[in-house]
Amino acid sequence: MTLKSNSMRQKEISLNIRPIDPLDEEFDDDHILSSWETPVRADAFVLDDDQKVDKIEKHFREIMNILGLDLNDDSLSGTPRRVAKMYVKEVFSGLNPKNRPTARLFDNKYNYDQMLVEKDITFYSHCEHHFVPIYGKAHVAYFSSGKVIGLSKINRIVQYYAKRPQVQERLTVQIGKELERALNTRDVGVVMDANHMCVASRGVGDTNSKTGTAYFSGKFKDENTKREFLNYINSK
Repeated sequence: MTLKSNSMRQKEISLNIRPIDPLDEEFDDDHILSSWETPVRADAFVLDDDQKVDKIEKHFREIMNILGLDLNDDSLSGTPRRVAKMYVKEVFSGLNPKNRPTARLFDNKYNYDQMLVEKDITFYSHCEHHFVPIYGKAHVAYFSSGKVIGLSKINRIVQYYAKRPQVQERLTVQIGKELERALNTRDVGVVMDANHMCVASRGVGDTNSKTGTAYFSGKFKDENTKREFLNYINSK
């Protein structure tokens, strides 16, 4: 019997991890989160993008065959290739570290020491439980520690982490931690509002509900600062 270290046990407690059987129907619609890191294998990038496209095309063609679709039809014949390219080079391109945005830092020459907010950043992701879309808005704020980055880099960071199979909680934390790293600051706030097609288009079929998540660090743990940020993103 392998004994777990205290740090491992504490991590599992803090993340509320429980052993599960992924084939158990009881967990089919549960919102299971195993780690704040995207679960990829060590050999995830042995194949290059073109090799992955070729393999996914082959397997998706088989899925379509099993469903009974006629791949000789002009409308369907190119679908396996289109889906494969979309998966590797677009909607899941954030899995590949080579696509991580490079955020160039600039001196805060204006000595701006107040909150900077960029709100209503549109993002599209995919639920890792059913591979259907998650889409919504991200709102980001930070206090400069002496450096700033171009505003477009904030959008690119959001989009990079969104372009993976995700759960919204993990996505929110990943964006927050990446902004801390890129900006060299501990003062970051992230709020995300999203629609989940796994809720709207299947299962319970609720088309009206939205999901909200947040990440606050440093100054944003202060209630007045947090309230200022939330008031701003909720204002017209």
